[in-house]
Amino acid sequence: MRNLIYAINTTLDGCCDHTKFYPDEDTFEYFMHLTRAADTFLYGRKTYQLMVPYWPDVANDPSEQGNPDYEFAQAFNAVKKMVVFSQSLNSPEGEKTKIVRTGLQHEVLKLKHEQGKNILTGGVTIPSQLAALGLIDEYHIVVHPIIIGEGRRLFDGINLQEKLQLKLVESTVFKSGTVVLRYSK
Repeated sequence: MRNLIYAINTTLDGCCDHTKFYPDEDTFEYFMHLTRAADTFLYGRKTYQLMVPYWPDVANDPSEQGNPDYEFAQAFNAVKKMVVFSQSLNSPEGEKTKIVRTGLQHEVLKLKHEQGKNILTGGVTIPSQLAALGLIDEYHIVVHPIIIGEGRRLFDGINLQEKLQLKLVESTVFKSGTVVLRYSK
């Protein structure tokens, strides 16, 4: 069975709103490796629209070559499938995107049983629902050494029947002070 990995950037105060801060080069490299180990993205509408068309546009812009953004964009663009859970999104960007309106648990279980690489998810709403359903296999929480004081918070609105007890598998500290915490269930 394929692993579903939740990876997110957050600040010390739990803000994971990517419009409030910008990751450093080590973080881009970390996410690039995670992305290359995946062949499916699983997003909600907001995260999808934050990522697409931005990253495909960077990947297709030759003037971006040499930037960490460009390398990540290439890895992002190479992922074969995007599954977007949305009630309001009318049409996808590109042919590798599938919009799903209902059946989160059923669709994710089906994806996990398919052959392939990891499934990668990000954002807040869909991952909170996936965590509540016990479908996330690994959590990669990338904590940046800043406090913002506003913005969307990690696991905002999560509704758990019982607490999730996770096991710390690995921690990595970047020269910027950013810490990667990798947990498994």
